[in-house]
Amino acid sequence: MALLDLIKQRKSVRRFLDWPVEREKIMMCLEAARAAPSACNSQPWRFIVVDDPELKNRLCERAFHGLYFINAFCKKAPVIVVIISEKGRFLARIGGMFRGTRYYLIDIGIAGEHLVLQAEEMGLGTCWIGWFNESAVKKALSIPKDKKIDVLIALGYYDKKKMKSTRDREPLEKVASFNAY
Repeated sequence: MALLDLIKQRKSVRRFLDWPVEREKIMMCLEAARAAPSACNSQPWRFIVVDDPELKNRLCERAFHGLYFINAFCKKAPVIVVIISEKGRFLARIGGMFRGTRYYLIDIGIAGEHLVLQAEEMGLGTCWIGWFNESAVKKALSIPKDKKIDVLIALGYYDKKKMKSTRDREPLEKVASFNAY
């Protein structure tokens, strides 16, 4: 499949099938994420894959409790990938301070997108999650308190026939121009 077709096909999945995901497929997704470019080659990420059903259920119960209930659908996903932001290289951090840009967030965004596109190519669905109880995730997975978790990605098989076929996107001429704003 052509890359643009794959990108257009990918949707956020919130209804997962109760099927385990093969480790080989998870490893391919991680390899795609690992291969992502980053500012000054900092590679400011660490990935924790939660695929043990008991641990994943405990994690989800805590991470999506109370205020975070809107993402409780993640409990049905067989895999949760936790993306931890690590410190970037010194030059990337200094450059980011001068530019007012947190390059590590861009970097983990690229890595995460590589992961979800690889998943889509293999017939797996994903959903980016930014609204969760971070301290509960840290506690459940023994992540040091000084680490930052910016993203969780729910991963698993889904029924493509039950997915909506359209996604509203602004027309290209509204979001892009040549040579001037």
